[in-house]
Amino acid sequence: MRVAAQTVREATFDVWREYGLTSIFANPGSTEIKLLTDLPGDFRFVLALHEGSVIGMATGWAIGRGEPALAVLHTTAGLGNAVGALATARVNRAPLVVVVGQQDRRHLATEPFLAGKLRGLAGEYPVWVDEPVRPQDVPGAIARAYHEAVTGSGPALVIVPMDDWLADAGEAAERAAPRRVLRARTADRDVVAELAGLLAGSEAPALVVGAGADDPGTWPALVTLAERLGCPVWQESFSARAGFPQDHPLFAGHLPADRIRLRELLAPHDVLVAIGSPVFRQYPFIPGPFVNAGTVVAMVSSDPAEVHRSTADLAVLAAVGPVCAELARVVPARKGSPPAVQAPPAPPALPAPGEPLRAGHVFAAIADRIPRDAIVIEESPSSRPELLVRLPAHEPLGSLSPAMGGLGFALPAATGLRMARPDRPVVAIVGDGSSLYSIQSLWSAAQYGAGALFVILANGGYAIMDRLAEQAGGSAPWPGFAVDVAGLARALGCEARSIGDHDELLGVLDEVLPGLAGRSTPLLLEVAVAPDATFAP
Repeated sequence: MRVAAQTVREATFDVWREYGLTSIFANPGSTEIKLLTDLPGDFRFVLALHEGSVIGMATGWAIGRGEPALAVLHTTAGLGNAVGALATARVNRAPLVVVVGQQDRRHLATEPFLAGKLRGLAGEYPVWVDEPVRPQDVPGAIARAYHEAVTGSGPALVIVPMDDWLADAGEAAERAAPRRVLRARTADRDVVAELAGLLAGSEAPALVVGAGADDPGTWPALVTLAERLGCPVWQESFSARAGFPQDHPLFAGHLPADRIRLRELLAPHDVLVAIGSPVFRQYPFIPGPFVNAGTVVAMVSSDPAEVHRSTADLAVLAAVGPVCAELARVVPARKGSPPAVQAPPAPPALPAPGEPLRAGHVFAAIADRIPRDAIVIEESPSSRPELLVRLPAHEPLGSLSPAMGGLGFALPAATGLRMARPDRPVVAIVGDGSSLYSIQSLWSAAQYGAGALFVILANGGYAIMDRLAEQAGGSAPWPGFAVDVAGLARALGCEARSIGDHDELLGVLDEVLPGLAGRSTPLLLEVAVAPDATFAP
């Protein structure tokens, strides 16, 4: 039994062994000396007298064996000499894993002798290029390069500073690359059979869904699959779109965005299958694994990058809908009662006379009145968790979020969506701070008759930043602000109303929401709310 790797070099050797990369094509250089000196006996060093020949030999090896070959190049000179051969490898569809040496990380900032500007040197011929941000990320980057080379049918480059090789490998943790990748154009029978066997052998499976599952063909298949398995279905954290009907009895809620709560939540499950979802999307960094030891993680996604960076034990790169449909057809139905999942939240207590509204009051009031087929676009960061719980997606494209995390998405996106889908009511729920990043899009909404409803939660500041500053144990240096968003909307030609109490809110929503699908002009409601006191994504 091989002992755990102590250095990044040893951990990289383990990756090479795992993927059969034991023949190393190279012309040695000083930036690779710490990697190549005293190679273990199970590796073969294949010398070429020029880097173009290094890549040419590796290309022939890859084509002949039908699998990636490993090449090592020497910083700028070596990579530069090899560019023509890399271009040939790309056009010849030869998968190569190419490690490029770099000067010592500790003085790269001063551009010492042999330091290279390497990322763009080979132009567009590599299918993927990575410069790991930490030495400990090198083994995972090389594992991902293997998958990128296979999927992209070409050379994948990893640039490694020379001092990284002898750095401590760090604690054993997930590497950002799957153990195995299965590729299928559609619902390949053998691929589906392997997933079905994994689920059939599970005692407590669970599904995780994401934006990649949000389409009218995939939802019914996922419903059938979940019901046959009798298992909970979780929505990925910070998802752009809903991947499952969130009013279904098996919908369990949204995954937390930190590893401690994620491990606790998923601890009862021995098999997790993520569908159209990354494994796993997080927000704050917290040490430790995503899931407990013994839990098997599989995924199905049509996004190569999502697959290649995942920590899944088994990743399937294929069209999500057909795989889900076939999986739902062949997976055996489980016996027993389905697990209890989260109950719908109780309505918030009504504000007493003189008390300010809270975001939850607005969400609950909208939820009671909104048409089932409405598209809800959220950009209210500090109250997002409560919004997602109180306003579940009932149909495909029922929920839309700015998954990248930047502000200014909701107002223009709602405008464009309403123009594209005049058959669907559109409601954008936006913080006042967020609205100011793209307030000018209201002019376009009015100009082009995009009859969306814009609900602005006005708490007079960047509430999420205030909460994060408090969690960090400090005080915020930024001031609050009071902006007349309704006045800005009117100045841009958009009808707007300001709302300050609960009865007024209910009256306006009763007036507007039933006929929202037929509106031909936008309406903005600026609702004064108290900031939420907590934030836990």
